[in-house]
Amino acid sequence: MATDQRRSELTTGLTEGLDYVSGTGMDTSPVIVYLVTEDWYFEIHRLPLARAALAAGYRVILITRARAHRDRLEGEGIEVIDIGWDRRSFKVRHVLYDIAKIMKLYKSIKPAIVHHVAIKPSVLGSIAALLTRTTPVVNNLAGLGGAFTSRGLRSAITRSALRGAFRFLFNRPDTRTIVENSDDRDFLVNDAGVRASSVVLIKGVGVDTSRFCVRPEPAGTPVISMVSRMLWPKGIAELVEAARILKGRQLPVRIQLIGEPDPDNRDSVPVSCLKEWNSQGIVSWLGYRDNIPQIWANSNLAVLPSFYREGVPRSLMEAAACGRALIAADMPGCREIVQHGKNGLLVPPRDAEALADAIEQLVNDPDKRRRMGLTGRQLVEQDFAETHVITETLALYRGLLSPRRAVG
Repeated sequence: MATDQRRSELTTGLTEGLDYVSGTGMDTSPVIVYLVTEDWYFEIHRLPLARAALAAGYRVILITRARAHRDRLEGEGIEVIDIGWDRRSFKVRHVLYDIAKIMKLYKSIKPAIVHHVAIKPSVLGSIAALLTRTTPVVNNLAGLGGAFTSRGLRSAITRSALRGAFRFLFNRPDTRTIVENSDDRDFLVNDAGVRASSVVLIKGVGVDTSRFCVRPEPAGTPVISMVSRMLWPKGIAELVEAARILKGRQLPVRIQLIGEPDPDNRDSVPVSCLKEWNSQGIVSWLGYRDNIPQIWANSNLAVLPSFYREGVPRSLMEAAACGRALIAADMPGCREIVQHGKNGLLVPPRDAEALADAIEQLVNDPDKRRRMGLTGRQLVEQDFAETHVITETLALYRGLLSPRRAVG
């Protein structure tokens, strides 16, 4: 009943533009609004931060496309507003409509701080914040994605437009932009013209180091696992080709893919391809799994040949926390967590032969794998623990809100 009442209140705020937060007789805690594309993304990548914000005394409102994860998020005390947008669409009329919806919500909610996650929410949310004079603003680029790695005229035009948007929007007063790796920080400062003082490096979303812990490698045929959405830019085709190469070399190894396609992404791998590779015995496709610590306990090696511009890949951080050696493409984000020769190997992107060579090298050297795995665990504890990320983000909030009203 309470949940239904809150949804009704939020809907009223959206449709009628009522003053929804401080000064209305309702909860007067400072409000953080998170603007995110999908509810599942927020639950996977930002829920620990939201919990910490709630514990620190903030009120947390999530604006997103609410689907299957809404009830779980509301059960955590997060108030969810369904914006119903299409993260794939950049048609002008859709973009303008989305900006208008965000503006109406910002006017109604009057948040103490807004935190935009990923490129589309950061650009559209920053425009809405500018037009409604909503400050302070935190933009959180979880990598630069395919827009900065794809080829062709359309991608070039998109990159140029985004550079201009970053320069204009991210340099505004009371605005900070979080990046997850040093390559993205250098890009914003040196290529997009964002002031260095406005860019904050916080490495990834962090890892729960108590849940992801070191376990001995399994015996038997070595298992190489890739945990990811099933998208072509994640290097799926290159890993499948590497598996074919290794079969030709008669290397005893099992390569498995863990994750689902993303139907809302134009780069999604068709289910028919995944099933065909599985039936042919080239790779094993396990689909979605929620027991990722057990996946790494049952694996000998983690791989992510992504040529997508990642933030810091969550799967590699979690595998490293579990003491697994890593193999990844030498790309921004991946090389933030993979230190070549120390806790894993970096290979040229889109190079299946080099990927196969790296897998073969570590499959044939279990002692080296174990040493790399222990080094990776130490690296996670030092730089990528969830507690570090949360502490740094809440400190950023406090800094932006001071001398305004802050908590924690």
